[in-house]
Amino acid sequence: MHYTYAVLGAGRQGVAAAYDMARHGDAVAVLLADVDLAVAKAGAERVNRLLSSDRVRAAQVDVSNEAELIAFLADVDAALSAAPYRFNVGISRAAIASRTHLCDLGGNTDIVWQQLALDAEARAAGVSIIPDCGLQPGMGNTLAAYAMAQMSHPREVRIWVGGLPQKPSPPFDFSLTFNVEGLTNEYDGNAVVLRGGRRVELPAFTEVEMVDFPAPVGRCEAFITVGGTSTCPWTFEGVLEVYEEKTVRYPGHAAVFRAFRDLGLFDRVPVPVNGQSVVPREVYHTLLEPKITFPCNRDIVVLRVACRGRDNGREKEVVIDLMDFYDVETGFSAMERTTGWAAAIVAQMMARGETPPGAVPLEQSVPPASFMAQARQRGFVFTEQVKTIEKLLG
Repeated sequence: MHYTYAVLGAGRQGVAAAYDMARHGDAVAVLLADVDLAVAKAGAERVNRLLSSDRVRAAQVDVSNEAELIAFLADVDAALSAAPYRFNVGISRAAIASRTHLCDLGGNTDIVWQQLALDAEARAAGVSIIPDCGLQPGMGNTLAAYAMAQMSHPREVRIWVGGLPQKPSPPFDFSLTFNVEGLTNEYDGNAVVLRGGRRVELPAFTEVEMVDFPAPVGRCEAFITVGGTSTCPWTFEGVLEVYEEKTVRYPGHAAVFRAFRDLGLFDRVPVPVNGQSVVPREVYHTLLEPKITFPCNRDIVVLRVACRGRDNGREKEVVIDLMDFYDVETGFSAMERTTGWAAAIVAQMMARGETPPGAVPLEQSVPPASFMAQARQRGFVFTEQVKTIEKLLG
């Protein structure tokens, strides 16, 4: 069969997703839409040039206009929202009305719950709505489900993930590969995790630990951030003792950015400055973004998932590692590949009917073994280690 896909948002990850759909998705057409038609055209032209094809078409769409979006999605089999997460509830309603499968890059669990509340409507329409399908939340949670399936009684899941520059540049040793607002959202507020089998909230930047990765990354720090666990703490409450996700950065990052937060620079409430009303977060982003944006600095993404539990009377640990690099051939960054391509895999699964109807969390709807196989087809190299230890049963 051949499918028509749509990508809403022609930014970095959206263009990468359109490329993957056109290359791997049995696509008759990929509609790359943005509120700025020039941005959509540039993205479509780039993908068509890379693939020597004309299957990717630019479109101008305002995702905040549900009537316009419903009409746009009328003939689309599966869509991917790479728009800011605040639009995803309206986009989900439009997808249901047009009977179009939808996944998104997500990033805000409160928004995800609003989308999942549309389950009955999505089931009635016969479509899948799957939020939080990027790198993390997204791929990491799917790998966790894959690891859990390899033992009869999984107990603990820990995820470490981060995007890093190949050549760190002072003073921050960090390179921004996605929207700066998304970065701040990860660092602001509380994360939901499982501790002792129950949901608890932990502040961002807490539980800092050192983690070692193979060269060229080496020793890094990892710490609690917001949103990466998505709905998993609810899904696995009472099943697992621990479910957590930590962001990986080069050493010293947490202390610096925690200081920015503690100073009040993440605040959205305006403050008076010399007779003017100023939003601290907007000033912070304006000053920070050029200091951590290095278009020519190639990146690395590291992702590690560790699951511990019991299997056939033995203690068992499954550890899955992925290290992905900027791709010279296509010009896609590691973050674009691991985020955009991961979500595109889900969109293609939906188009082929491999996911259940309804608005369903990723960890309950995406077949993890199939996802892993399709990711490998795209050149992602996963390293799996399995350790078993005899356990005395009394």
